Amino acid sequence: MRLATKLMGAAVALSMGMAVSGAAQAQTFVNVLTGGTSGVYYPLGVALSQIYGKNIAGSKTSVQATKASVENLNLLEAGKGEIGFTLGDALSQAWTGVADAGYPKPLQKLRGVAGIYPNYIQIIAANSSGIKSLADLKGKRISVGAPKSGTELNARAILAAAGLTYADFAKVEYLAFGESVDLMKNRQLDATLQSAGLGVASIKDLATSVDITVVPVPAEVVAKIGDAAYQPSLIPAGTYKGQDAPMPTAAINNFLVTHSGVSDDVAYGMTKNLFENLDGMVSAHAAAKDIKLEKALAGMPVPLHPGAEKYYREKGLVK
Repeated sequence: MRLATKLMGAAVALSMGMAVSGAAQAQTFVNVLTGGTSGVYYPLGVALSQIYGKNIAGSKTSVQATKASVENLNLLEAGKGEIGFTLGDALSQAWTGVADAGYPKPLQKLRGVAGIYPNYIQIIAANSSGIKSLADLKGKRISVGAPKSGTELNARAILAAAGLTYADFAKVEYLAFGESVDLMKNRQLDATLQSAGLGVASIKDLATSVDITVVPVPAEVVAKIGDAAYQPSLIPAGTYKGQDAPMPTAAINNFLVTHSGVSDDVAYGMTKNLFENLDGMVSAHAAAKDIKLEKALAGMPVPLHPGAEKYYREKGLVK
């Protein structure tokens, strides 16, 4: 009887231990929501996942390729990820609930982690198309990004400010970066609009196969968008093969976002280890050179997660 009682007690203790262990593992599971594999979000997400796996005790990490901003925010709202990349305008629209942007209702569970680096609107045309300006795009074949992606939302804003609608094009494709480049290589498209960090792999790949033109987006067009998320900027000369001069364009800041269901400890760990391991991010993509702690809270359109806020308070960014 005593032996049976001891065995039963041991079994109960083991069962309780397994349950506690399982809960702990679930609490520290970190799924990083990124974008298409040919963009900038994906390699940075892989690097972030590796950083978290090494530095957040007991964490199990994974990386999910997605259609980027809009999908990431909807997944976070549904609790299907712990941290995701997004463009600033997509984030502000998600918070308020803009149906045409892919948010039938406000996504009120979203919580901010950090502002990171800017995306640049990069409109790339084949030299053979004769496109030199936004006006020259009329009647041409263009890809504007995956449907309802952050890139496609940017495309709508930029083109509208330039006095263009999708009806003005001979053909509009809704494709990810890599697929857009493939069609341009095969002369099935004249231009692609890609919202990404500078030096994005897809455009670098295109420029090695096709002579390209980087189409300027003048500051006066950026001003007509009427959204503070869009700021005039430049694509530096030499960013891509054959680009001999700097080109004006619009820049939109990117953010890392989590949700209210993530524990304070995990959110703190995700924020702290981002900024304390930036060398690993820069090794994954040069866009990460623009990630600065002092800029982390600039323009944040959603409330900070309390765990992230704790880290910024330690660093003196929040009083």
